[in-house]
Amino acid sequence: MKTPILTMLLTGAIISTSHGADWPQYRGPNHDGTSPEQIPLKWPESGPRALWKTPLKNGFSSFTLGDGKAYTIVTRDFDGGDQETCVALDANTGKEIWAVGLGVGTSKYDGGGDSGTADNKGGDGARSTPTFDGGKIYCYTSQMGLHCLNAADGKEIWTHDIKQEYAGKNIHWESAASPVVEGNLVYVVGGGSGQGLLAFDKKDGHVVWKAEDDGMTQATPVAATILGVRQIVFFTSKGLVAVAPTTGAVLWRYAFPGGGNGSAASSPVVAGDIVYVSKSYGAGSGACKITRGQGADGSGGFVATEIWRVRDNNLSSHWSTPVAVGGYLYGIFGQALFGRAPLECVDLATGEVKWSKPGFGPGGVNLVGGNLLVLSDTGDLVLAKASPDGYTELDRSHVLSGKCWNSVAISNGRVYARSTKEGVSLDMAGMSAN
Repeated sequence: MKTPILTMLLTGAIISTSHGADWPQYRGPNHDGTSPEQIPLKWPESGPRALWKTPLKNGFSSFTLGDGKAYTIVTRDFDGGDQETCVALDANTGKEIWAVGLGVGTSKYDGGGDSGTADNKGGDGARSTPTFDGGKIYCYTSQMGLHCLNAADGKEIWTHDIKQEYAGKNIHWESAASPVVEGNLVYVVGGGSGQGLLAFDKKDGHVVWKAEDDGMTQATPVAATILGVRQIVFFTSKGLVAVAPTTGAVLWRYAFPGGGNGSAASSPVVAGDIVYVSKSYGAGSGACKITRGQGADGSGGFVATEIWRVRDNNLSSHWSTPVAVGGYLYGIFGQALFGRAPLECVDLATGEVKWSKPGFGPGGVNLVGGNLLVLSDTGDLVLAKASPDGYTELDRSHVLSGKCWNSVAISNGRVYARSTKEGVSLDMAGMSAN
């Protein structure tokens, strides 16, 4: 039997919760799915200890952590009918603190993504993740309703109907993008001509700028610094478009058309001066390199040059956004390969697949303490090395029932994960592999 000291030496650093942080939005505080927290490299035979597990009906929303609460969006009977509903749980106990309906109606899928298992069929429901900032919660529904709520009690502070107020046009599988908060503004995509990209004041909700004619996809925009300049990168029906955060002025564009109905898309991945993009249903994936200069399309300050493109579904991320580290992408690739989609390592500069490990399905990938933390679409939590030399699995545990088309949240020594059936908080701190 391992002694506690020897266990620590063999399994890696134990998380220090004093160095933890909130997870305030989809894919974390840096918009890139990464966390500096450390988790043990080996887990108990029974798996990580569940601090709590609670039913959460229908939806692909991930967790957001802030102010001692875990926030997500579910489908619930609210005021006499199914609604997308934002719920706040006590992050320590899983007890529900408040729940607020976000308007009549909820999203629908045509097929539901049958993975061949009884627990993994169906799955209509909310798919956007709430954003926490400064004691407020921001939600963007599948019906394109933007809501600002008080994080303490869920009371609505302001709201906008993007379809009604800004001539918004929804997409085939409806909106899945999460709102992004950067500085004093909240960014969403989906308005009509001249207002496809929208920025609202986060305090009172007034529109600060609106620009461009781009149609929406399901991709959440990202805030990133490229060549020393902060920018908001949207992935729209036309491709990538990066804008100045405070004005909406276009900095650069990268055309990326195609993809059937144009909706199923992962978020952009920014790695230094390279940006990866992927859309399903025939569009494929690619990457562009950003340099200084005047764009031919009239954009100012930067030029986006394609460095590789794969025009099929083999390297499509569907909606599962990869992470980037050390010049490589690590993600789940392939379209609609439910229960089968592989985890792969891809050279970011060339698009070359370095290795492929099947059997994950379109779940989610995070980078935690330099290793990959992967949630399969059937609820397996897997820790693997982030190395281009080959797939090395460090540990695995089945943590959820239901379908998991999302990624986990990591906050203060805990992993928060959910499915179309339930949510769980896993204690990764002080864990030993006895």
